Amino acid sequence: MVSQILAREISQMEADLCSAFADPNRILILYALDEKPLNVGELSLELQIPQSTTSRHLKVLKDRGLVTTVRQGTSIQYHLSDHRLIEALDILRSVLRDRIAHRASLMDEADA
Repeated sequence: MVSQILAREISQMEADLCSAFADPNRILILYALDEKPLNVGELSLELQIPQSTTSRHLKVLKDRGLVTTVRQGTSIQYHLSDHRLIEALDILRSVLRDRIAHRASLMDEADA
C-alpha cells in the first residue's frame, strides 16, 4: 500500500513539473535562461513578452523549482536550476519532430 501511495505522490510531482511546460512562453524562458542568467526586463526584451507576463511565468517556474534567483543589487537574476531540463525539452522536441515526420509520411501515402 505504501508503494502505491508513494507512486501516486511521485506522479503528482511529475504532473506539477510538466504543468510548468504547458505554456510556450515558459519554454522560451527556459531556453533563454539556458544561454545565460537574465533579469525580468532582459527576458521581456529578448522574448518580446510584456514584463508583467514574464514575471508571472517566472513565478510559476520558480514555484516548480525550475529556476532560481540571485539578487544583484536592486535586480534579480534568474538562472536555470538544472540544465537537464533543456535535455528533457530537447527530447520532447525530438519526439514531436518524429510525430510530424510520421504524419507527413501518412499524407504522402494518402496522396500516392
